[in-house]
Amino acid sequence: MTAATPEPSSEPSPPAPPSGTLLLLVRHGVTPTTGKVLPGRAPGLHLSDGGRAQAERVAERLADVAVEAVYSSPLERARETAQPTAVRAGLDVKHDDGLLECDFGDWTGAALADVAGLPEWKTVQHSPSTFRFPNGESFTEMQDRIVGSLEALRTAHAGGVVVCFSHADPIKAAVAHALGTPLDLFQRIVISPGSVSAISFVEGQAPAVLMVNSTSEPLSGLRGP
Repeated sequence: MTAATPEPSSEPSPPAPPSGTLLLLVRHGVTPTTGKVLPGRAPGLHLSDGGRAQAERVAERLADVAVEAVYSSPLERARETAQPTAVRAGLDVKHDDGLLECDFGDWTGAALADVAGLPEWKTVQHSPSTFRFPNGESFTEMQDRIVGSLEALRTAHAGGVVVCFSHADPIKAAVAHALGTPLDLFQRIVISPGSVSAISFVEGQAPAVLMVNSTSEPLSGLRGP
């Protein structure tokens, strides 16, 4: 007895899941003072040879991704990291003050070894939501600033891929916000020079953190051309 051929389903195929907007957050490459001082917003700090190599590596990793826009903190070390990616994508680097480094106020330019010995350093590490740098910015203000900027960028480039070049603390704060992690725990997130973190935004859904502190593999798997 021949088995009956099943009737074709009249149900429509389920729609493909929305791709949403992909924001890639890139920390600038290393400079001659990385890990030694708190440069903050002081001008004139450029990438080292190693930092320029990291910038080229980011561009290579993004080679097969259809990047819609490239934004950067106005500081030189971030703009220099962004340039190879922008050139490869055929785009200009747009400056966004929301991606700026935290304003360290009176601590700007201080040696890390010196500030690490201050009583306030424990607050910076364990209760950052309560801390404001002397004559500078609070961590809460920094987080509000970068989260607001990323919200504006993802709205302006809905459905696209946007690469944002920034600094360690702002990226850590943005990732913590997307994860729903309290700001007082954001120091547990590691953001290395030249690393890429990815946050996907789909309308009506909570943000999805796809990648944190990635420094090696190609990024085409996140979103193809």
